[in-house]
Formats: sequence, C-alpha cells, structure tokens
Amino acid sequence: MAVATFAIGTGEFALMAMLPGVARSLGISVPVAGHVISSYAMGVVIGAPLVALVGARLSRRRLLLALQAMFVVGNAASALAPGYGALLVIRFLTGLPHGAFYGVAALVAADMADPARRGRAVAGVFVGLTVAHVVGVPLVTWAGQMLGWRAVYGFITGMELLALVMIARTVPAMTPDLQGSLLREMGALRRPQVWFTLATGAIGFGGMFCVGTYLSTVLLGVTGVPAYVVPLSQSLWGVGMVAGNMAGARLVDISPVLAVVVTLVASTVMLCLFSLCAHSMVPVLIVTSLMGGIIALLPALQTRLMDVAGDAQGLVAALNHSAVNVANAFGAWLGGMVIAAGYGAQDVGWAGAGLSAAGLAVFLTGLLARRGSARSVPDLV
Repeated sequence: MAVATFAIGTGEFALMAMLPGVARSLGISVPVAGHVISSYAMGVVIGAPLVALVGARLSRRRLLLALQAMFVVGNAASALAPGYGALLVIRFLTGLPHGAFYGVAALVAADMADPARRGRAVAGVFVGLTVAHVVGVPLVTWAGQMLGWRAVYGFITGMELLALVMIARTVPAMTPDLQGSLLREMGALRRPQVWFTLATGAIGFGGMFCVGTYLSTVLLGVTGVPAYVVPLSQSLWGVGMVAGNMAGARLVDISPVLAVVVTLVASTVMLCLFSLCAHSMVPVLIVTSLMGGIIALLPALQTRLMDVAGDAQGLVAALNHSAVNVANAFGAWLGGMVIAAGYGAQDVGWAGAGLSAAGLAVFLTGLLARRGSARSVPDLV
C-alpha cells in the first residue's frame, strides 16, 4: 500500500511541478492550467465521503482494488487527454477515490497489525506520500522537463498498475461487512468527537499549508537565497515529513491523543520560528525541514478517528482527507490574505501558528466536552 500512496502522492503533486509545461502544451496560461490542480482537489473533497458510503458493504480488500484501478485508469486517461477541458474533467474524476483509498488503506493496515503497533501500521500507509516529496516530485520535475508531462503520467500509470498487483497479492481476503449501510456510516456524524477531530485537522493542518504554499516566495523575496536553494528546501521539507511520520507513529502507539497534542504544540512553535528565522538562510532551512514533521498529525488524527467512530469507520476515515484538503485551501487562502494585506511574506508563519494553535484549542475543547458528557451519553463520545 505504501507503493500505492507513493504513486498517488507523486501523481497529485506532479502537475504542480510541471504546470508551465502543461500550460504550453495545451495552449493556455499558467493560472488557467492551475485549475486542473483545483479540479483534482475538488474531486478529493467530494469523492471521499461518497465513495466511502457507496462501498460500505464491500470487503475492504475489494474496495481497495476497485479504488486503485480507478487511479490506473485516471492517470492513463490524463496522459492521453486531448485538451484542457478533458484534462480538467479527468483530474476531477481521478481525485474521487483519493480520500477513500487513504482511509480504507489505513483501516486495513490497522486491522492487519498487532494492536500495540497500530500507529506504525497506519503511518506505513502514509510513508509513500512522504517519500513522494523527497523522491517522486524531483523525479517527475526532471522527467517532465526532458520527456514532457504526458510521459510522466504514463510512468505514474505504470506505478499505479504495479501497486494494484501488489495489493492483490499481499492484502488478504476479507469478509464483507453485511451490516454496513449508508445509515450506519452516517451515524458516525452524530458523534461529537468525530466532528471535533475533523475540525482539528481542517484548522490545525492549515498552518502547514499556510507556510508551505508561500515557502518559495519567502525564500526568494525575504531570505534572498539563490534560485537553486528552493528545490533543496523542498527536499528538506520532504525529509522532515518522512522523519515526522516515523516519529509520530511511535507516539501514536503510546497515545493518539498525546500525539495530536504534541504535534500541534510543536507545529505552533516551529511556525513561529519560521517567521523569526526568515531573514537567515541556514536557520530558515533547518526550520523548514522541521516543519515537514507536522505531517505526523495525519496518522495521529486517522487513528483518533478509528477510536471515536465506533462501528462506522469507513466514512470518517475518508473524511479525514477531505478535512486535510479543506486545510490546504484555507491555509493557502489565509497566507495569501496576509501578503495581500501588506504584511511581509514571512508573516505567513505567524498566521500559520495561529491556525495550529486554533486547531489545538478545538481538540482540547473536544477532550473537555468528552469528559463532561461521558457519564450522561457515553455511547456518543
């Protein structure tokens, strides 16, 4: 499954790296080509709950295979898209299985693992996503320049096909949940702790995206680094993601609640340091790598949702990735507003820290609410 998430992550971020080439190939401007990226993100947000609900009665193995097959078809179609309109629709459709795949894969990994290693099993699903930032994105950037973006999506299709075969060979047969239904999955949304956890991700993760979106802007315009340092900073961010994912997994195995709290506190501190260090190259690059570790929040929230969703885990597992995409959009918007308002680009760090702190406040409020209501309605917390 890590191979699958590597391919998915590479496919998702490939267009960001190749956007100018895509624009030239299709005869459109770069801002218009950027709508293709937004189209995929919209597919993720819409598809995550829809696919999870439709697949409620399927065995998780069969659902994984079906979702992975959708990625194979979607990326192959992307490589063959005849024009901008077709590519826009294809990327939207390719985004539909994204959130559900990550959610179901995390549930499968947790079920296959020893309970004491559940956090590491869930993080193992996401390791492909983190490695994609270190290896996949630089690779497709180079390949896109040399061979073109269509060839890159042909390569990604091959990786997706390999992942499909590996899932078929390694994931054991699973009994379908005959009790699964639309109503049962929707019932998870009556649990306050589900909403508190989703809101924590939608707000708290926004801090990372608030800075990450404008990282190159800060490095070039404020820090004053040479242009070749920007790709280096992205690799350092990716290394931080890999390390954070691994370290966070061990913390999740101790306590998912502790993992969420520690990650959000560390996120708030690091984002503040980003603003403070923005004028010095070495310190800001060190902080950039550390900020990649904020990704530890992803397996922590995913595991927390497993604990609070009861017997309706499929929908909320997928919704976690809708929440992350909301955080992506909101964090990028807030960072843009800070810069447009006339503040320095480095001040996106303060805004991002505010989002992380707000996410922490939401999570702690949820814990207090659970403690207060545990005696009266224990089945809903």
